[in-house]
Amino acid sequence: MTSTLTKPPADPVPTPPRRARRAKAGRAGGQMHAGPLAYGILVLFTVVSLFPLVWTAIAASRDNQRLAQTPPPFWFGANLFDKLQIAWVDANLGEAFLNTTLVAGTSALTIVFLSTIAGFAFAKLRFKGRNALLLIVIGTMTVPPQLSIIPLYMMVAKLDWSDQLQAVILPSLVNAFGVFFMRQYLLQALPDEIIEAARVDGASSWRVVWHVVFPVARPAMAVLGMLMFVQTWNDFLWPFLVLTQNGSPTVQVALAGLGRGYTPDQALIMAGALLGTLPLLLVFAVFGKQIVGGIMQGAVKG
Repeated sequence: MTSTLTKPPADPVPTPPRRARRAKAGRAGGQMHAGPLAYGILVLFTVVSLFPLVWTAIAASRDNQRLAQTPPPFWFGANLFDKLQIAWVDANLGEAFLNTTLVAGTSALTIVFLSTIAGFAFAKLRFKGRNALLLIVIGTMTVPPQLSIIPLYMMVAKLDWSDQLQAVILPSLVNAFGVFFMRQYLLQALPDEIIEAARVDGASSWRVVWHVVFPVARPAMAVLGMLMFVQTWNDFLWPFLVLTQNGSPTVQVALAGLGRGYTPDQALIMAGALLGTLPLLLVFAVFGKQIVGGIMQGAVKG
């Protein structure tokens, strides 16, 4: 009589918990989904970030009497578009926008171009006195800009550039922060092997800059250009000293004379501030995704 041996059933494979599977998928390169807490935090930060802009629009749609009441208004009134039209005409914002775009665009492009070249020199070239020059550049960032106003104004007056846009453009063509920013980026993002390979192929220094440095530094150049454009657009002190509201004003100079009187029209001032902010929001809406994507995609390109 033969006995039949039966194989005992195998133990079932335990199923990992959902959280463990999600963590494993994230480590394996799978897409992780945000939970309700993350969405709540993002919504909170979005509301806090947008509140000043929304409050500016609400204040622009009211009048001084309503703005002085307690509690203040938390919804739009009926005067928003009227106030925006009055601010546009009174401050001559059409001409001011053109002047500021010219000043900010020229300054941003020049700063990005010169800072990239200087940053490459400080990061990858070997020359005598490099560290000392870099310390001098960094040291200029610690000097308050107010100290240079008097000698700079004397220079502008001697050149007879008062109330002309070149008096605002020329002092902003070079920026120490831009040089340091590009130097730090290229120090890590640009391998020495790529430069050496270009040298072996017979590339000159300018060809290395144009065909190697600029493509690698493109994400940082976009970020620096955005920062410098916003900084120049919002600059007030120096343009206010050398430009007049009846000449060739920038946006900030034009807005300085808005709503003046024995009782300043706060709603009109808020309407002008809103108009002066909208171009920056438009620029970021158009180029913000490309800038952030350029930072995230990596540094070295072929």
